[in-house]
Amino acid sequence: MAKEIGANLRGTSGPAIERVGDLASILTNLAPGDVLFIDEIHRLNRTIEEVLYPAMEAGVLDIVIGKGPSARTVQLELPPFTLIAATTRISMLSAPLRSRFSGGTFRLQYYTDDEIAEILRRSAKILRIEIDAGSLMEVAKRSRATPRTANYLLKRARDFAEVNAEKLDIKVVKKALALLEIDEAGLNQTDRDILTIIVEKFSGGPVGLKTIAAALSEEEATIEEVNEPYLMQTGLIERTPRGRMVTKKGYAHIGADTPPEQKKLM
Repeated sequence: MAKEIGANLRGTSGPAIERVGDLASILTNLAPGDVLFIDEIHRLNRTIEEVLYPAMEAGVLDIVIGKGPSARTVQLELPPFTLIAATTRISMLSAPLRSRFSGGTFRLQYYTDDEIAEILRRSAKILRIEIDAGSLMEVAKRSRATPRTANYLLKRARDFAEVNAEKLDIKVVKKALALLEIDEAGLNQTDRDILTIIVEKFSGGPVGLKTIAAALSEEEATIEEVNEPYLMQTGLIERTPRGRMVTKKGYAHIGADTPPEQKKLM
């Protein structure tokens, strides 16, 4: 259930721990000083989560053996260990669990283009892809500051180069990303459609999410959770009490002129 990552670092994920026995097996196999990393911890079952409390606080594991009147509690001493957890949905963590991380709660920032390029350099070495630094940076700039997306784009660029029997240089990378409809800012076709619809059909906004979804024939949740965060992060749209508005930067990105009345609102 847990896999060894390094000499003293063991990793697992919330969805992988399905039963109390799974957690007990992981904890009792830790050596003194080990670090246990749980990814997507917000997806831990509440029953399993409660078993984790005494392990974090007192270094013991309480297990109930048997059922009914014959059930008994066995307390196991655990070796000293460090628990590190990661989640993208911190609001879904229960307050008791969140408060037990006495070492601190930290928010990770997005990667910079240089950092993504370094990750891609490592990925290219593992995949045995010959690619120059300029091409790696081009992929990095269009990756939405996300390593998973960057690796996906790198693989697709490699595939494009192999199919067309071309060297993987910046020219081929741009061709491959154009084929995937990923522009210089990392926007896909749906992202650009959102900007275009708000500008052309609703004079740049403000316009409600439900109206945008209807105009795009797309689900509201998809726009709100997949497309909108990056558009807001890059400053192409802004969310106001009256609805979504395209910014001056958004107008420039799709090659549209900002109307005078919109300039007054910005």
